[in-house]
Amino acid sequence: MTALEGARERRVHTGGVDLCVAELGDPSDPTVVLVHGYPDSKEVWSEVAARLAGRFHVVLYDVRGHGRSTAPRPLRGGFTLAKLTDDFLAVVDAVSPDRPVHLVGHDWGSVQSWEFATVGRTEGRIASFTSMSGPSLDHFGHWINARVKRPTPRRVGQLLGQGAKSWYVYLLHTPALPELAWRGPLGKQWPKILQRVERLPASGDYPTASLPSDAAHGAWLYRDNVRSRLRRPREDAYAHAPVQLITPLGDAFLSERLYDDLERWAPQLTRRTLPDKHWIPRTRPDQVAAWIEEFVTSVEDGRGAEPKRADRHAQRFGGQLVLVTGAGSGIGRATAFAFAEAGARVVAVDRDAEAAARTAELSRLVGAADAWPETADVSDEQAMEKLAEKVHREYGVLDVLVNNAGIGLSGSFFATTTDDWRKVLDVNLMGVVHGCRLFGARMAERGQGGQGGHIVNVASAAAYQPSRALPAYSTSKAAVLMLSECLRAELAPRRIGVTAICPGIVNTNITSTARFAGVDEAEERRRQQRSARLYGMRNYPPEKVASAILEAVEKNRAVVPVTPEARGARVLSRVAPGVLRRIARVEPKL
Repeated sequence: MTALEGARERRVHTGGVDLCVAELGDPSDPTVVLVHGYPDSKEVWSEVAARLAGRFHVVLYDVRGHGRSTAPRPLRGGFTLAKLTDDFLAVVDAVSPDRPVHLVGHDWGSVQSWEFATVGRTEGRIASFTSMSGPSLDHFGHWINARVKRPTPRRVGQLLGQGAKSWYVYLLHTPALPELAWRGPLGKQWPKILQRVERLPASGDYPTASLPSDAAHGAWLYRDNVRSRLRRPREDAYAHAPVQLITPLGDAFLSERLYDDLERWAPQLTRRTLPDKHWIPRTRPDQVAAWIEEFVTSVEDGRGAEPKRADRHAQRFGGQLVLVTGAGSGIGRATAFAFAEAGARVVAVDRDAEAAARTAELSRLVGAADAWPETADVSDEQAMEKLAEKVHREYGVLDVLVNNAGIGLSGSFFATTTDDWRKVLDVNLMGVVHGCRLFGARMAERGQGGQGGHIVNVASAAAYQPSRALPAYSTSKAAVLMLSECLRAELAPRRIGVTAICPGIVNTNITSTARFAGVDEAEERRRQQRSARLYGMRNYPPEKVASAILEAVEKNRAVVPVTPEARGARVLSRVAPGVLRRIARVEPKL
């Protein structure tokens, strides 16, 4: 059964065409109208629509000439933005005559929706607009003119870059050739091209059998509108509703620079970014649906009236589900707060229930969309299995996993007992293994559908910096580093990034709780206090490590040394490992 089976269908007659309109959900709920792009039909939205239908009245329609909607005759002049606006108004008058609708567009669905959201005759009919991978032609025209009239090396580079990305637009303006290609080999190969190039999951309901004719008809979207609007862009193309812009950073057809000045045209603007390609309604339906739901709900509740120029972390992580182990203090708590400030949903895990609860409470206060405390010992496989089962059942599949929990152990090799080795490896290594296996498996399963995620394993500069005083600790962290490298290679095809974070000397409480092998209890307390003072004098805050973690996830970095000494040791481990070996022989004075 496909996601749109069971949808209620109706025909809406407008401007000489019959539009096929599908509806899901309760008509008494707020109405969300999803408009598809080129060369798609409404089925491109099937996965997103299914996720929204429990909360909203979801409406999808085949644009004229696409899917099961009829085409205008003649085709030339039948796809102007004015006629597309007529179609939109006819649909919303039929499905939501008494309430404004929340508009969502992708690709050419977004291009035409910008027209709907900026012309006077639709004012009062649109409550909000979410745009994906489709700029306003008016804004695009002004963007081009600004760079032509006032060229700088940077602006010329932006112009040439977008010009190269727009290669297909030139081809679609050629007579007859696009129609021949789509009705011939291109139409047959398109599903495979999407799977191979855009990494779309295989689907039984998309693309539909009407693709060749849809694409042939849709070429007139470009021919009827692009050149005329880019030459003479409207001066009054201001959005009369709050706008959410979702920008896939890997879009092969559109540069993110196109939206640099968008606040001029959409003062009530919320920005989001995704590390993905063009067809995010198919590759990221969970995230897209979550952002639509959050935005629509905020507008319905009266919270969408103020402009929201979020920082890039909020654009990237807002609404995502993030789990952090060892979140009760130090780097773990700072990381939970950093994701919370970016608007993520945070699961704070610690073996100290009170500390986990405090982190979750503070996370909500600093901006988390939601936050939950969970208690677990990462070294306990059964406890971690129960945690994973609960998280997946109650909160969903993780977008980001941060395996941070760890313990310190210092002492010579011969002073370190087998029990000491077992304890440090159980927490520092097996805790990471449990997290990667139990949570990563569900992320990998979802990655087959294109959504993926990211795993962060907190290792240490000790992973590549040997020390006679840290044989067990350094071994555990070196294992975490290599595990991360191996997982990164294995999970890349599933769109899951894996990062090893390697902090140096950071001012956390790990020194106060670290074990010192081979000494009595009094000497251990003295060394803990001495280490804590030294780390305090260094005073490198865990918040900087947390910032590096968010940056690493955003840029999908493999290994990230944090602190100057960690970066220096990383360089030496590659270019002059002998220097590190000599340093390792020095016995620290504690």
